[in-house]
Amino acid sequence: MIDRPGLADFLRRRRELLRPTDVGVAEGPRRRTPGLRREEVAMLAGVSTDHYTRLEQSRGSAPSESVVAALARALRCTVDERDHLFHLAGLSPPPRRAARHVSPGLLGVAGRLVDVPVAICSDISEVVWTNTLFSALMGDVGTRPGRASNITWRWFTEPGVRDRAPEEERDRLAAAHVSDLRATYSRRAGDSDVTELVDDLLQRSREFRVLWERHEVAVRRSDHKTFVHPEVGAVELRCEVLLTPEADIKLLAYFPLEGTDAARKLDVLRVIGTQTFATA
Repeated sequence: MIDRPGLADFLRRRRELLRPTDVGVAEGPRRRTPGLRREEVAMLAGVSTDHYTRLEQSRGSAPSESVVAALARALRCTVDERDHLFHLAGLSPPPRRAARHVSPGLLGVAGRLVDVPVAICSDISEVVWTNTLFSALMGDVGTRPGRASNITWRWFTEPGVRDRAPEEERDRLAAAHVSDLRATYSRRAGDSDVTELVDDLLQRSREFRVLWERHEVAVRRSDHKTFVHPEVGAVELRCEVLLTPEADIKLLAYFPLEGTDAARKLDVLRVIGTQTFATA
């Protein structure tokens, strides 16, 4: 059962402990109280300010698992604090491995990489956090519910997703998605989130089935990718992957490829933001 007073108190205290600079929010001249504002936490978590305010006031509807997980990330909770937040909300905490929880330290590293696109994903390619520049390049993948935030699922089930990659690179990227997922499938054999994703992809995509039957295994630690953006055109980037010790969360940082105009195009994207992004 939800502990409304306890949940409200914990949310408020966590919010007051954070400084705007801790989460990449401008301090501003009129800030009179310590910590973050309610609307800032709501923005970081991707929920409405009204919904978050009601939670801090011990009223309103009970939060869903996805909302609690998003609040834990927004408030930079440790795993223990995240589990406590779930218990206060009357929910069972997710498993500690591959649980879509991002540590405050990793978020701190990601938040300082402001000049390059950055995404944080689970080991089955679920996007759980992105910076502004990644959203400008790829769209708000991380704010979508369920499988819509899974890069591998969308690659094989939504044809339009491939429009962002040059045609000559698509076969290689498809094979890389499958071989990376195969490595996770082997390492976490029997875990329901992995097996369900693979089973559903086998049913939905003939291409995935063919590639899966090759039994190729390769963890992606770096890559060279070209993203085709509707406004700035082709952007050639070098992707570096930082794996956590458990290898269940990974940070993807995309650096401009040397000898190309990618750095200039990223500067343009930083200015125009996400408003001109035409394809989801």
